[in-house]
Amino acid sequence: MSLLPSGLTGLPAFDIGIVCDALSGPGYIAVRLTDTEMLGALRQEARALWQDDALKPAGIGRAEDHELTARVRRDKTKWLDGSTPGQIAYLAFAEALRQNVNARLMLGLFAFEAHFAVYESGGFYKRHVDSFRGARNRVLSTVLYLNPDWREGDGGHLRIYGEGDSVLGELRPEFATLAVFLSEEIPHEVTISHRERFSIAGWHRCNDLGLAPALQVRALPIAP
Repeated sequence: MSLLPSGLTGLPAFDIGIVCDALSGPGYIAVRLTDTEMLGALRQEARALWQDDALKPAGIGRAEDHELTARVRRDKTKWLDGSTPGQIAYLAFAEALRQNVNARLMLGLFAFEAHFAVYESGGFYKRHVDSFRGARNRVLSTVLYLNPDWREGDGGHLRIYGEGDSVLGELRPEFATLAVFLSEEIPHEVTISHRERFSIAGWHRCNDLGLAPALQVRALPIAP
């Protein structure tokens, strides 16, 4: 992954072959990224946004289906807009991931959108999948965790489900860990967090600008 934005250097890297093999098999994987300037900048920005009360309670659905409900999820979010060096670097990293995955798996990934997320103490997100009803829009999900010194008892795990209620695994949201999974295929939840928990949730999407008008504002279409 060689795209380096101006202002920050040293984008994290990992073995894309291992990632694609996992996506072709169980459909999910977690990888550990190199601790870089980018990750530190994103951690600082996420905390500052939270302290400044710039993250707002998240909802469910889009447009007329959108509703705020504390029964299903309790997190606060703010969409990335590419306005800071950390965001620019992360969007370049996401673009490099898109190119590599498309080259190997031909998923047709076209655009990327992402938001900062904080789960305060008591926050959670019940079991769900990331693709909305009736539209194959979100194809590949990513979650970058920004929590140094996260302990087992802090909760806030990403729990991955298989068939029925079977649990395939749980991921601790430790700093520099990146979860990658198929949006339509992997049911998951965020267990109750017992301290503030920071991450960036992102989605690579197919070419669905007509079906998802919100994408025209938040996501970054890729030039041919």
